[in-house]
Amino acid sequence: MLESANATNRWVNTIDFQNPEVIAKAFRIMENNIYCTLSTCSFDGYPWVSPVFFAYDDNCNIYWSSAIESKHSQNLYNNDGKVAIAIFSSSVSQGTADGLYLYGTASELKPEETEKILQLLLNRAPRKHNRTADDYLNDSPRRIYQCQPQEAWVTGERLPFDNQLIDTKVQICLQSLGEYMNKN
Repeated sequence: MLESANATNRWVNTIDFQNPEVIAKAFRIMENNIYCTLSTCSFDGYPWVSPVFFAYDDNCNIYWSSAIESKHSQNLYNNDGKVAIAIFSSSVSQGTADGLYLYGTASELKPEETEKILQLLLNRAPRKHNRTADDYLNDSPRRIYQCQPQEAWVTGERLPFDNQLIDTKVQICLQSLGEYMNKN
């Protein structure tokens, strides 16, 4: 059932699920930011957040490299890869931030995909590196990880409620976002 954002549905707008303007907004957020906040949880329920440099592909997958032994990597290995990601600019004025929120499953990238995805990361990096796929394989302490989003939202309108403004989210169609990304 499609609904506008309200207290009953936790302030989530589903009416604009495939709205082209909302889908374009989600893409701009990904395109204009190079860091995301990766949220993981340990097996026993302790949350952890990490800022990571990221790249993405035309299927809305998010990629980053990290040390295998880092807390967020270990959380992925020990908690079935459950992950949430927020992408936003922290340099805007209060009350004007737009964000993209993703929930999904993350895992270590398969070795045969490392070269291709490393190029996505290197092409997106503002500072150039001389890294090769070998820097993320075999005995290397680092790996490249992939998040396959299952659900996504963007920042919605701020709605008045009593004497407050309530932040809302717009749930978006990942397939529509992927189609938009393939065109642009």
